Amino acid sequence: MPLLRTTRSLRTTVLAGLLLSGTALVPMASATATATPLYKNPHARVADRVTDLMARMTLDDKVGQMTEGERGAATPAQSAAARLGSILSGGGSTPTPNTPQAWADMIDAYQRAATSTGLGIPIIYGADTVHGHNNVYGATVFPHNIGLGAANDPQLVEKIGAITADESAATGVKWGFAPCLCVARDDRWGRTYESFGEIPRNAVENSVVIEGLQGRSLGDPTSIMATAKHFIGDGGTTGGVDQGNTQISLDELRRIHLPPFQAAVNHGVGSVMISFNSWNGVKDHGNKFLITDLLKGELRFSGYVISDWNGIDQIDGQEGFTPSEVKQAVNAGIDMIMVPNDYLKFVSTLKAEVLNGHIPMARIDDANRRILTKKFELGLFEHPYTDRSLQKDFGSAAHHAVARQAVRESQVLLKNDGVLPLAKTNNKIFVAGKNANDMGNQAGGWTLTWQGQSGERVIPGTTVLDGIKAGAGKGTVVTYDRAGGGIDSSYRVAVAVVGETPYAEGQGDRPNGLGLDAEDLALVGKLKASGVPLVVVTVSGRPLDISAQLPSIKGLVAAWLPGSEGAGVADVLYGDYNPTGKLSFTWPKSSSQEPINAGDGKQGLFPYGYGLSYRRHHR
Repeated sequence: MPLLRTTRSLRTTVLAGLLLSGTALVPMASATATATPLYKNPHARVADRVTDLMARMTLDDKVGQMTEGERGAATPAQSAAARLGSILSGGGSTPTPNTPQAWADMIDAYQRAATSTGLGIPIIYGADTVHGHNNVYGATVFPHNIGLGAANDPQLVEKIGAITADESAATGVKWGFAPCLCVARDDRWGRTYESFGEIPRNAVENSVVIEGLQGRSLGDPTSIMATAKHFIGDGGTTGGVDQGNTQISLDELRRIHLPPFQAAVNHGVGSVMISFNSWNGVKDHGNKFLITDLLKGELRFSGYVISDWNGIDQIDGQEGFTPSEVKQAVNAGIDMIMVPNDYLKFVSTLKAEVLNGHIPMARIDDANRRILTKKFELGLFEHPYTDRSLQKDFGSAAHHAVARQAVRESQVLLKNDGVLPLAKTNNKIFVAGKNANDMGNQAGGWTLTWQGQSGERVIPGTTVLDGIKAGAGKGTVVTYDRAGGGIDSSYRVAVAVVGETPYAEGQGDRPNGLGLDAEDLALVGKLKASGVPLVVVTVSGRPLDISAQLPSIKGLVAAWLPGSEGAGVADVLYGDYNPTGKLSFTWPKSSSQEPINAGDGKQGLFPYGYGLSYRRHHR
């Protein structure tokens, strides 16, 4: 076979040379002659395929590849007509019905339209895969990153990445906007739960999720391309203000916020998303030093850079994007621009900025080479359509079992005055609180919709109450009342599941403190007054201010945002699993201590790395 391979290689090289030189190819009658362009040859080197394809592309083709629109604003026909390189689903932007089959039908329609154009370049479809394939009903919803940071089990996190990729690919989504590798330094920030921890090591060690998402090869059917986000400094804004100003030195930026991105590049991450925040007053989306010099130069990132949602609009502080902003963002090094609705205006603006000399053609070609390389590596040219055979495992029992393991490992036992673990037999347990029986609350933001929503059965799975009831053995009675009505001294223990309700970026900022809300405070007061020993479980996206309540609490467990498997919380409460979670955030004595982080000399209520276990061993 070597001779055959050499002959084919020689023929390919000659063909490529003719194409690049612009020489016309005369059809031949020979059986060995082929009219198939080199870029369509799956056996050719990716770099050669990209070169060949780019030689055939017009400026319209190239600016289109650099543009990402939202499914709600661009039909398949409109997307193909504009030659868009990518389509995304924003949070909660789903087909009807919201099923894997409907997703596959929708995405395949975009691919049919794209591949029927002259060059047949497929789109890449992107969606937020923040804690599983969280836009799709029935997907396995894992704990948010703050819980996974407390679990401190990178191998498990890699497995979660692989399951997320499998379920995403089953719907046609081959590009996930995850992981968030932010280092959250102020718990008042509304995206704190998307952070693995307050020190770089938490994100560095868990960046192995990229290996799970991307698999051994991007071309594998169950692989999707990962996105390291948000570059850079989003967790370090002054006051924890979302999209705010990160006022720190370059040295601190390198020391705290850069290491997770170096780790992501080492893992071969396919894309990096730029952050909304500013660094010392300059928006990241227009900062050439950060994107070109630091990320692409120093870190040697070879994938492509994507903007955040309408991120280029914010460079000048005014609503909407201008030619100047397009020029600044693209020249700064952004390769693909997420313009959900105004993609036609963006395409025409970008083209005009190239034609008037404000953006060099070399920058356009660099962006296209990066984007097309990933599309070839993903196998989209050979396999643009959804592999529906993967849908048999979507939301499977095996996937849910991994999610439940992640919940168990993420529980942090903060206080235990002999009340935990709960006896499974001959016990009388009173359960209360707004988060005891609410799937929406325990899943948090980025669940079916952008901000998430409260609701007992928003997604399939088990609530904390479900788990407590299911785990109860012979002779044990479990009573539930959200507001604590009906409790009396006959109960041996009360479990109050309190904390936050869903939120995401922007709406999740809490500049006025991290205390329990009025409903939680009333409940804790009522249960305390009953004299029944009280266990408090906090379901939240960050540490909460509970110092005033702590003396009256016999047991305290931080459950974070566990996702679809609330029964994993009960596994630990009952002692079926010994708690192993450790704080990846310093727990403040009061909100006035914010920002508080390991090594800053401040004494929190519970230090970074804190977490108790039960004295006696449980399996």
